[in-house]
Amino acid sequence: MKNTTNNTPTEQTGNQEALPFGKSNYTLMIVGIVLIFAGFFIMTLDKEEFGFGFLGITLGPAIAFIGFIFQFYTIFKKK
Repeated sequence: MKNTTNNTPTEQTGNQEALPFGKSNYTLMIVGIVLIFAGFFIMTLDKEEFGFGFLGITLGPAIAFIGFIFQFYTIFKKK
């Protein structure tokens, strides 16, 4: 029996699907990751005992939370 499909390399590359996100999505994902790391870094800067100062218990977690929300927005944003 003869194989009727012609799987040349040029046809295979034309049939591949595009990336799931656009360039702007990937850029925004990097910004979100930077916000998350910045929030955790700010938490380490607190000089109070057990991190119970303003940086460790308020500002750092708020910035990290904003970074996570930003990531969710970026994932669900259309191209």
